[in-house]
Amino acid sequence: MKALIVVDMQNDFTTGVLGNPQTAAVVKNVAAMIKKFRKQEPDGLVIATLDTHFANYSETQEGKNLPVPHCIKDTDGWQIVPDVKKALGKDCKFAEKITFGMYDLPEMIGKDNKIDEFIVIGVCTDICVISNVMILKAAYPEVPVRVIADCCAGVSPETHNNALSAMKVCQVRVEDTY
Repeated sequence: MKALIVVDMQNDFTTGVLGNPQTAAVVKNVAAMIKKFRKQEPDGLVIATLDTHFANYSETQEGKNLPVPHCIKDTDGWQIVPDVKKALGKDCKFAEKITFGMYDLPEMIGKDNKIDEFIVIGVCTDICVISNVMILKAAYPEVPVRVIADCCAGVSPETHNNALSAMKVCQVRVEDTY
């Protein structure tokens, strides 16, 4: 079985306070990729992460380093982008995370699921995507991890490309398209 991990495709990262032209533009590709994955892997596992912060965001280490409140739970900015949410469907597992990488992602995947490959897409390549990819590589050293570059976007094109290069060095297969 394959697993598709969709990272932080939320309003605040695409068209909201931390969005940029690249993250907004990747929404269409991400929604199409999810639909394609579901068609090709009807029994595949789909998990979507949600960056989740609270009213005390400015008091956290992240809030002090990035003083832009975003993805505050239950706000519009915290919600998954509508086109992506529709593509994810009803059987998607949603996972709230309070840090860049979801440290309990392996627990959510479950020990009983025999994953043959992880496919990771989403935003931001250079922060949350790479963090979650490294967690998967550490927890499943013998399971291939693939990142689809045209289904990811970063804070800037330069940092996006830097993250893709770093993941390649860590034996992650980076492909332009699925």
